[in-house]
Amino acid sequence: MSLAAEEIKTCCVAAYGSPAARVLLGDSFHPGGLNLTRQLIRPLALGCRSVAVDVACGPGRSSLELARETGCTVIGVDLSAANVAEAQRAAEVAGLADRLSFLVGDAEALPLEAASADGALSECALCTFPDKRAAVRELARVLKPGARLALSDMTADVARLPDELRTLQAWVACIADARPLDEIAELLGGEDFVVESLDRHDNALVQLLDRVEARLKVLAMTAAMSSGDLERGSSLIALARDAVAAGTLGYGSVIARRS
Repeated sequence: MSLAAEEIKTCCVAAYGSPAARVLLGDSFHPGGLNLTRQLIRPLALGCRSVAVDVACGPGRSSLELARETGCTVIGVDLSAANVAEAQRAAEVAGLADRLSFLVGDAEALPLEAASADGALSECALCTFPDKRAAVRELARVLKPGARLALSDMTADVARLPDELRTLQAWVACIADARPLDEIAELLGGEDFVVESLDRHDNALVQLLDRVEARLKVLAMTAAMSSGDLERGSSLIALARDAVAAGTLGYGSVIARRS
């Protein structure tokens, strides 16, 4: 499959900046929700004087949690202007606007100065970036030496995925260009990161698939979704669930230190 980078980015912005994404995925756009986010935050070892960046922050739920858990200042970056606006509103409602700011920006060219962050968080996003090496290089650039990155992402043996999970729709759904966990670790290691830990969270992915499928059915029952869209969505979920069972699709996390 050969897809233009701009087409992929445009589709991702449209999908994850839409109200439908909030209905189907909930407040956190990734498996494991805030429970997994909290697990990722702890190794970052941030404090009230720290500055952290949340790359592909979505509507900002993890950014808020990062600020609450550590007392640090957080800069969220997302390619969707709708997500950035929603995240800023959420920070204001939470009374945390003085410690959270959100920018529209591309993960492959972060709008941040070099060595400006004491830690970085990125959840379920690397799989959607057309140029993953550029994104990892940007994470390394903005982190101070010794600072940590907590990254979680879809994992996949793409060569073993069925054709239906290698389409543009499947790319936007975080599947078609996901990589094996050890390949993600190698990618980080090639860009000045020292990998400290790898963990699998496949069950969190199964739980997310179950929730999305249940919400699809509710939308269909209330006539908020056409039967055709329901069929396509349910088919994608069923294929994804089979791929998880076969060990070709999963979810994992990496903690890495900027060398």
